[in-house]
Amino acid sequence: MQRDNWDDLRFVLAVAEEGSVSGAARRLGVNHATVLRRIAAFEEATGVEIFDKTARGYAVPDAHRRVIEATREVDRAVQAVGRMIHGARAPVTGDIRVTATDSLCQIVLPAIVARLGRTAPGLRIELISSNLHIDLARSQADVSIRPALSLPDDLRGERAGVLGFGLYRARTGDGGDEGAEPWLEPSGALARSVVGRWVAGHVDPVRITGGADSFMVLRELCAAGRGLSFLPCVIAAGDPRLVPAPGIAPRLQTDLWVASHVDLYDIPRIRAARIALAEGLSEQGAALQGAA
Repeated sequence: MQRDNWDDLRFVLAVAEEGSVSGAARRLGVNHATVLRRIAAFEEATGVEIFDKTARGYAVPDAHRRVIEATREVDRAVQAVGRMIHGARAPVTGDIRVTATDSLCQIVLPAIVARLGRTAPGLRIELISSNLHIDLARSQADVSIRPALSLPDDLRGERAGVLGFGLYRARTGDGGDEGAEPWLEPSGALARSVVGRWVAGHVDPVRITGGADSFMVLRELCAAGRGLSFLPCVIAAGDPRLVPAPGIAPRLQTDLWVASHVDLYDIPRIRAARIALAEGLSEQGAALQGAA
């Protein structure tokens, strides 16, 4: 394979994983024509038509799936080399991209980041608020702060505490008949959370009147009287519009992790930021767990 074909591989992989040229273009930050040109160049150079091009998108025939798997391994290797080189030259000072849920980004992390800015002025923290799991393998973030039962194999980190959840209703509501009171459900990425799974397994779908993929949005819907909602105690306990709804559901909790990709774990500036963030979260342990 010629040297130029190695760069074409990332276009092939992007189309295979996104299922369309437009999706690959968005992911790679290029235009539609560039993706078409690079795919055509790859197919011409190799003599293999790698995709079945249909009206519904680009599909990989079974005969070529091993090619895509090998391409994915090449991509992982290239990404790993890039992270290692980046880590070898990274100073203690610099930019750190931290991804966390919108609840943590809005309520918990600003004060911790502000203190870190005073103690380590050479570090500049960028918070990436997302309830989706950002791909640290592609260097979309340096540190991830996530509630989870455990970390995937490609991440290493510290357990910084426990995030507790309680069931709440609007203060203006009378509670009514607990057997008929409406519920709000965590949707999107939150459906896989500990509270999302509990609601899916214990609440009659007929009683669910709405939902959201953000606990911050669920808090507002709950405060507006749309129904019962599980919420992180740290964002709900101090809200005067809400009151606990005891006796209906158990208190739930999950571990809170501060993690980095294994290839970035020991980079000095990332390690320093991760330790400081974990310490800051640990100091707020009671509030995060819902004991304060």
